[in-house]
Amino acid sequence: MSDARATATSYDAVVVGSGPNGLAAAIVLARAGRSVLVLEEKETIGGGARTQEVTIPGFHHDICSAIHPMALVSPFFRDLPLADYGLSWAYSPAAIAHPLDDGSAATLELDLDATAARLGDDAAAYRSLLRPFAKRAGAMFDSILRPISPFTRHPLLLAHFGLLGLQPATRLANRFRTNHARALLAGCSAHSFLPLDRVGSASFGLVLMLAGHAIGWPAAKGGSIAIINALAAYLRSLGGTIRTGHPVRSLRDVPDSRAVIFDVTPRQLAAIAGDALPARYVRRLQHFRYGPGVFKIDFALDGPIPWKAAECSRSATVHVGGTLEEIAAHERSVFHGRMTDKPFVLVAQQSMFDDTRAPRGQHTGWAYCHVPQGSTDDASEAIVGQIERFAPGFRDRILARRTINTAQYEAYNANFVGGDIAGGANVMLQFLTRPFPRVDPYATPNRRLYIASSSTPPGGGVHGMCGYWAARSALRHAFGRH
Repeated sequence: MSDARATATSYDAVVVGSGPNGLAAAIVLARAGRSVLVLEEKETIGGGARTQEVTIPGFHHDICSAIHPMALVSPFFRDLPLADYGLSWAYSPAAIAHPLDDGSAATLELDLDATAARLGDDAAAYRSLLRPFAKRAGAMFDSILRPISPFTRHPLLLAHFGLLGLQPATRLANRFRTNHARALLAGCSAHSFLPLDRVGSASFGLVLMLAGHAIGWPAAKGGSIAIINALAAYLRSLGGTIRTGHPVRSLRDVPDSRAVIFDVTPRQLAAIAGDALPARYVRRLQHFRYGPGVFKIDFALDGPIPWKAAECSRSATVHVGGTLEEIAAHERSVFHGRMTDKPFVLVAQQSMFDDTRAPRGQHTGWAYCHVPQGSTDDASEAIVGQIERFAPGFRDRILARRTINTAQYEAYNANFVGGDIAGGANVMLQFLTRPFPRVDPYATPNRRLYIASSSTPPGGGVHGMCGYWAARSALRHAFGRH
């Protein structure tokens, strides 16, 4: 993806890293009339949003990110003409399915009332919890996908959300009586990588459930790389330049520019640019806390996953882990450095709704579980066992598989420190003020240097907002544009 213009030696801004946040930052700068160069270490762009044939030719697997509810609620992405550059979405009838051992499953439908109706005795409680936010979903996402600020256009809405979201998921789940409603909340809250009895874990569940009711949980047609390709094509249309195969180990590897925006985590920023930053700031970067890792398997399958609960075939995303209590036990153990034999497994079956992913009649499977930070233990049997528990005969469908542990993930993408794909531990103070408390979390003490990764607000997910806000900071401080 090199560009002839990459031979130039001076740019207004250089962006290090070509993931969604790096490309978002570059687009903001290019739209402001600045000359921009994106540097990518690998030979292909994408960061955590690449799609490759890693099992059998013809089976296209998302290497990290797979399902993208936050991409469609992102205020910045909504403002971009990405459909003009080939991006389209595959939707499943249900956003999420969550099977239980009795052969039934909870589902999160686009329609809130339809979801509630499936929850029996918890129908009224579910409506009461989600309806105030679903009615103002646009305002909610505009408010939370930005740095924390005492100034907001929606103070009462955010105060209401805070009273609920700051609770542990296990406490918020006490509103429900059925295993189905409690499991639905637990599965969404477990995306936090936190123990479900930790303060703030409920906020992740509420946001992801709200996204399901706002727009569903779609996948990019053709794979996550389609998002990247559309962003890159739009950036080039604005005059931006991308150079691949260009590792950045120090600032000497960066061409002259007025601003450098790093789509890297604090540890990488300290290693690359530590000599240009105050020692105290570097120490704080080095002490940034990373969270649990993941162990992932890509499956090539000779047919669809044979779920016991037919409802699971209605969703591209299936949360596999049983009851709230089971999921909470696993997430608590992992956070404290211990693996279990019954993990919470996130399963994506994109090929059920996107026929570009696999040969006709065959399917891809995407599954990972959380593991202790830096663990290189093989969790294959635990993952397969959990899927088999709710889909008997799954093992017999496997044509090939490819596993990736925490060390291999970090080798694939240096931002995935110890296998942490979330950009840092989501413990409450760090999550609210990541990477650490500063008036402007994107600007370093060196006004040439900025950080734009998911280690900054609003955190993980394919939404580009970390890059958007970092570029806005650079325009203010490096270019004097308000």
